[in-house]
Amino acid sequence: MAHETSVPSTLLADCDREPIHIPGAIQPQGVLLCLREPELTIAQASANLQQLTGQPAEQALDQPLAAVCGEDAAAMLRRALASAAVDARPLYVGLIGIGGHGVDAIVHRHEGVLILELEFTTREDANRYTAMYPLVRSFVASLQSVHSVPELCQLAAGEMQRITGFGRVLVYRFNEDGHGHVIAETRAPEYPSYLDLYFPESDIPRQARALYQLNHIRLIADAEYQPSPLVPAVNPMTQRSTDLSYAALRSVSPVHVQYMKNMGTLASMSISIVVDGALWGLISCHHATARHVPFELRTACEHLGQILSLQIEAKEDRTESAHRLELRRMLVDLLGAMAETDVINGLKANPADLLRFAAASGAAIVADGGCELFGDTPSAAEVTRLADWIAAHTTSGVYATTSLAGDYPDAEHLQPQVAGVLAASISQIHRNYLIWFRPEVVRTVKWAGRPQKTAGEGDDAPVVLHPRSSFDAWAQTVRGSSLPWRKSEIEAAEEFRDAILAIVLRRAEEMAALAGELERSNRELEAFSYSVSHDLRAPLRHIVGYADLLDEFEGAQLSERGRRFLRNIGESAHFAGTLVDDLLTFSQMGRAALRITRVDLNALVESVLRDLAPDLRGRDIQWKIGTLPTVRADPSFLLLALRNLLSNAIKYTRTRQTAEIQLEAEEDADSHIVHVRDNGVGFNMQYAPKLFGVFQRLHRMEDFEGTGIGLANVRRIIERHDGRVWARGEPDRGAEFSFSLPKIPVPVS
Repeated sequence: MAHETSVPSTLLADCDREPIHIPGAIQPQGVLLCLREPELTIAQASANLQQLTGQPAEQALDQPLAAVCGEDAAAMLRRALASAAVDARPLYVGLIGIGGHGVDAIVHRHEGVLILELEFTTREDANRYTAMYPLVRSFVASLQSVHSVPELCQLAAGEMQRITGFGRVLVYRFNEDGHGHVIAETRAPEYPSYLDLYFPESDIPRQARALYQLNHIRLIADAEYQPSPLVPAVNPMTQRSTDLSYAALRSVSPVHVQYMKNMGTLASMSISIVVDGALWGLISCHHATARHVPFELRTACEHLGQILSLQIEAKEDRTESAHRLELRRMLVDLLGAMAETDVINGLKANPADLLRFAAASGAAIVADGGCELFGDTPSAAEVTRLADWIAAHTTSGVYATTSLAGDYPDAEHLQPQVAGVLAASISQIHRNYLIWFRPEVVRTVKWAGRPQKTAGEGDDAPVVLHPRSSFDAWAQTVRGSSLPWRKSEIEAAEEFRDAILAIVLRRAEEMAALAGELERSNRELEAFSYSVSHDLRAPLRHIVGYADLLDEFEGAQLSERGRRFLRNIGESAHFAGTLVDDLLTFSQMGRAALRITRVDLNALVESVLRDLAPDLRGRDIQWKIGTLPTVRADPSFLLLALRNLLSNAIKYTRTRQTAEIQLEAEEDADSHIVHVRDNGVGFNMQYAPKLFGVFQRLHRMEDFEGTGIGLANVRRIIERHDGRVWARGEPDRGAEFSFSLPKIPVPVS
């Protein structure tokens, strides 16, 4: 096919802005009059009025309709206006004789202007109208045997050709990009076929599509026509050009007339197919010679188009409903799996259903800083970046595209695995997403001619936009797109999102209720432990004291066995006293207010080591203490936390000939982090979650003494400072206990 010059975007924009609804002229197969009400005088007339009445349009202005067109015409119009509500939809008034001509009279009212169209007709046209109903009736009856939309459109194309006699009738639907795809065609042998070809979106500019939704039928009886201008050019009733959006005689764009001639078509008729309130497609009729279709026959064709629209809507709704039910069944299964565990684990447990739900090749769950992948997907890092981009660039809960490259700057790194993306946000706070992927589907699109308009040639000539001259099939390979997401799939993703958010909300409410109950129980336990430990201190001290006195005064008279019993009493009472003291301290942790101030950890560690000096006698300990930060904390509580950690390090390294204990600090953007490491007995990491619990011990009492409350105190102290604690260890290879403190001041409580 010959090379064609590309079109400047400004020219295409001008084509889109062409005011085709106010052309200022009509096609000459009829006469148009704008009438004042209620007197029905002529305010504006088409210049070809003289052909009908013998009177020039200028002379007819301001005259009564009866004086120009005859009293019969005026009386028939008055009866129609009195008996029917006249609005923008054209109303057939009847067949009228004017000036020796038979005309079909059609009236409508738009923007306050009463517009009367008088189309030339013949008795043959009227007779044809009476034979039309059996054809339409046979079309309606045959609909019952048709099961698919293409079959339905093919049936409509055949019926439309039989009714109108056009040489070629095709049905095409608009895809998501606005291009028209021919899905049905009926033609005489001498007409070239356009079946399965695409017509570019630019063939029908935006304002033309808007008119097709207002006025469902348009006839161009002869592309060689000479427009008949309106006289005067400006309507004296409105002081602007008359809007002819609903007028059957409206003149059409010169660009479209040239388009028809280039196609080898002198007559055309288009009927809108409107589904769910949107322009779904067109029935387009072509004829190689001029062909007039009278109003009543056009009305039947428009009726056929409405029947086709309803049938398409019904079949598509039925198909979508069946698919929607299947999706809902899978949705129920997935939600059931989530109810047994939680959202993330429920989805992870059913990867096949998750992929089948959106007919996807891959899926991902991006939540809580992690990324779970299923099927054929990009890497976790790439998916996480995509989720961040979606969160930053979409305000709705669901994002869908069949061509990610058109939106996402880094899409080229994801192809061919990913061209289509359907993503649903599963959190109202965090950037958590459920994402499905579809791969690139490379396809060949056959255009009815190269899909562009061209500019006129010549450096000095004015720039004139004209349509392409060839409609020969032109193939184009389309890349970067996936199979489209169906409406039901997008709606199901929205339902899925709402259901997940409802589950999360319900779980959050349950957790909040449980947290409130636990808080109440904790307060009661703290009060109980405080009361018990406080009340037990004195009796236990008395036991220890009396045991010591008994040993001092009566010990010599006791047998060795008695003295052993006495020592056991003293040791047990001493241990019980220590336990009670620790319990009292633990209960006070949750009751006492924090007194936040600046604390130098270096000075705090020196103080702890001085206090622990008696426990270090006879021990070979190598201390490695780095530079520690100054933090904001309660010094008394933090001193107790460090004392517990260092005491543990000293205790659990006593089996080593040389103990090594390190204190180091680091920081990140938000926190100071302190590590206490030793080369002691260590622990198995499977027991790490138990370490900071009350009365939790990993070693026998006989091997290492202790009450099992020290690390619980450490955790409570650090968490009250809005920090956290954790530990790492390995049996017989030492342990590391760490805690973090926020850099910002914590609330005093």
